[in-house]
Amino acid sequence: MFSISRTCMRSFTHIPAPNRLSLLDCYLGCSQRAAGRWTGISSRRCLSSVEGQTVPSMLRHLTSKIKATGPITVAEYMREVLTNPVSGYYVKNDMLGAEGDFITSPEISQMFGELIGIWCVSEWMAAGKPKAFQLVELGPGRGSLTSDILRVFSQLQSALKGAAVSVHLVEVSPKLSQVQAECLAGDHTQVCVSDEEGVYRTGTTQSGLPVSWYHRVEDVPRGFSIFLAHEFFDALPIHKFQKTEKGWREIMVDIDPEAPEKLRFVVFPAPTLASTTLIPADEKREHVEVCPDSGVIVQKLANQIAVEGGAALIADYGHDGTKTDTFRGFRGHKLHDVLLAPGTADLTADVDFSYLRRMAGDEVVCMGPITQRLFLKNMGIDTRLQVLLRNCRDASTHAQLIQSYNMLINPEKMGHRFQFFSLLSHSRMAEPREEGEGLKRRKKGRVPLPVAGFTHLGLQ
Repeated sequence: MFSISRTCMRSFTHIPAPNRLSLLDCYLGCSQRAAGRWTGISSRRCLSSVEGQTVPSMLRHLTSKIKATGPITVAEYMREVLTNPVSGYYVKNDMLGAEGDFITSPEISQMFGELIGIWCVSEWMAAGKPKAFQLVELGPGRGSLTSDILRVFSQLQSALKGAAVSVHLVEVSPKLSQVQAECLAGDHTQVCVSDEEGVYRTGTTQSGLPVSWYHRVEDVPRGFSIFLAHEFFDALPIHKFQKTEKGWREIMVDIDPEAPEKLRFVVFPAPTLASTTLIPADEKREHVEVCPDSGVIVQKLANQIAVEGGAALIADYGHDGTKTDTFRGFRGHKLHDVLLAPGTADLTADVDFSYLRRMAGDEVVCMGPITQRLFLKNMGIDTRLQVLLRNCRDASTHAQLIQSYNMLINPEKMGHRFQFFSLLSHSRMAEPREEGEGLKRRKKGRVPLPVAGFTHLGLQ
């Protein structure tokens, strides 16, 4: 499908990347990734000489691929740039924290992880307190979120008494898995020689719980699980489509014929498999981004929750099927041209929660999306802040608590830019009510139980 001539490729409609970035910058109204992904680059570029100029290894790899096969999809571009096993951004870098490329909510405040921990315990209790309790995090970053959650578990040992709790982390980055191991288990981990069961690292957390690492979510053992995905889905590869007079066409990444060391966007002239299968017939938007990988993962989560019980909590930048062009890069605290110096910046696109809901189907109950501000307030962040402030004697720590709280819930910062979405088992619905004792009993149907974070009743 992509074996076409360079002459034909030059005839594609060109979409200038600099113009897209400028428009996106105005659209977002800020020069950083919605206050969530910040910081500076920490990678070292591997350079080589191509046609007399120094070219980063990832760019050289991509241009070689395009010369051999023709333009590549945006999804393939993202996959190569972020997860290429040799020079992928997530594989070779520690991109989190003050010295990385972005910082996330768990790094901003302990309150975030603590409230997520309470949510996990709440859902486990609502499910009838199963004896096996798997905490599964997709893309765990530095391990800060899981660490805060496990601290909550330790404080709620009386409530969790009798439960066999285990931790399961899905992580593709070898560098980050080491960081997570140090955070959660110190020296108590070991790399698995055999990968037959999908586990590549195991250990014991500082609180004595077994912890395992996997490359894929399907490798996580079956069983009652609470799945967490914080800033995970936004990094999965997307396909981009543009509506034209001839129908939907896919946007591709090509070599700029005027500058062979640069990449550009083009509109593929003919339908592709993706453009004919991924777009709903009733789509009204002119530009659409679809992430098939997210749909596959959500279906796997939904199936396991439906069969084994449990829940999933997804928190990410996103929308409910309303936005169009959200593909962007972040480097050094600022927006970064997604086609410039590939492999040296984070690439992301807003999560389409309407697509996740559609892919989950009827196997589970979907709740949300709701804003991070509403979710955290429903979970009691205001009360938790007051407790921490009362126990704080240091003025600088006091100010930091207030600042981090504001960062999490302020609508102009993270409060409205992050959305929370949940998948729940149908067993989370109340049992059918029955009326009339000694008479013919009449079932009145199922009534949703309060779900912490998504309703105010969930706090009671």
